[in-house]
Amino acid sequence: MQTSRVLAIHDISGVGRCSLTVALPVLSAAGIECAVLPTAVLSTHTGEFEGYTFRDLTDDIMPMAQHWAQLGLHFDAIYTGYLGSIEQVELIKQVIQLLSSDDTLVVVDPVMADEGVLYPGFSAEYPTQMLSLCALADVIVPNLTEAALLLGRDYDPNPSAADIESLLQELCVTTGAKASVLTGVSLQAGQLGAACYLGDCADDRGTPADSFSYAAAPHTAGMYHGSGDLFSSALVAGLVTGRMTAQMNGQTLAHSLKQAVDFTAQSIQRTHAAGTKTKYGLLFEAGLAQFGAQFVEQC
Repeated sequence: MQTSRVLAIHDISGVGRCSLTVALPVLSAAGIECAVLPTAVLSTHTGEFEGYTFRDLTDDIMPMAQHWAQLGLHFDAIYTGYLGSIEQVELIKQVIQLLSSDDTLVVVDPVMADEGVLYPGFSAEYPTQMLSLCALADVIVPNLTEAALLLGRDYDPNPSAADIESLLQELCVTTGAKASVLTGVSLQAGQLGAACYLGDCADDRGTPADSFSYAAAPHTAGMYHGSGDLFSSALVAGLVTGRMTAQMNGQTLAHSLKQAVDFTAQSIQRTHAAGTKTKYGLLFEAGLAQFGAQFVEQC
């Protein structure tokens, strides 16, 4: 049985489901080997927790990547998330160039902002550097705030369908990415989800060029830490397993988008129903078996 290998480049928080503690189990449940390149180790994530420990692993990034290059390892995808500094962004660009092959899918989640503002610790120059990383990606997965920062636009928390499609197209044109995915999209009251665009996707399945797709689920109010990481990890799982039988196309992207939205929404609903403190992350574990079962035949 063929098994895909994905390299996930994120920090790791011991408590508070996010980053690698989300990416690793989600990709594994989909039958994918998840190799990890940790950029930092924390006792907890930095949202709502105080007194957390932090160990920066910037100096370990290139030695690890160089060892893998010496081993001749092949990665079907490289998936990046939160990077703590401009220096790390520059290093990860080198890692991608070192470890990717012609058939490696590169997915960049430009984690840096939400609700109109940059995360603490990022300078005004950070979005420009992140844009240069996105230029190496096949697929980019920003939220509305991150998309606005990457493009130098004003943040609009409630864009119309025309505005969403304009953002998606401009993201691809500006970065050179084949596909763009926009999270936090709502076109109907009580619904929240994501939208995607694949510009050059005419294929033998009849998918037209300039293909837009939307997926939405009932919106659960509140701030749920790690939901972006869960969505992106589920999206990568779908894209990678879909590419095992065919190159990425509009159908694969749209199907993966719906899988990721549904899994994330169900995890949020489960967490809300349990009444747990949201800083500990989403209760996604109970849905992993059902999520993974979607990929059994593909794997």
